[in-house]
Amino acid sequence: MEYVIDGGRMGSLDEFYDEISRVLIPGQEWGRNLDAFNDILRSGFGTPERGFTLRWTNSAVSRATLSYAETARQLERQLASCHPSNQETVRRKLTLARSGEGETVFDWLIEIISDHGPGGEQAEDNVRLILD
Repeated sequence: MEYVIDGGRMGSLDEFYDEISRVLIPGQEWGRNLDAFNDILRSGFGTPERGFTLRWTNSAVSRATLSYAETARQLERQLASCHPSNQETVRRKLTLARSGEGETVFDWLIEIISDHGPGGEQAEDNVRLILD
């Protein structure tokens, strides 16, 4: 089974979550966070038990819109609500994002998806990512 998400519909991480809701798990309630997205890739939320292909069209657009500005915005949100023991780590990542360095939201998403595919720690989920 193949699911197609459109990077042209994602100007923020929240809009990525909207696209996942629309395409992968329509009508399902979920946590709309990175941990919950990771759980969706394991199946059990309406995705096939034996894995699937996730085709990400307009991925270059997503790479640009889910870049450092969106990363800084997400890290600012995390900083406002994270446990005090995590604040220094989040601050360091935020400083990097503000200066255009380090991982981006796009990188986070690719890493999560790739972890469920060939060579990943959760490869048994058999999720294949195709960036178009």
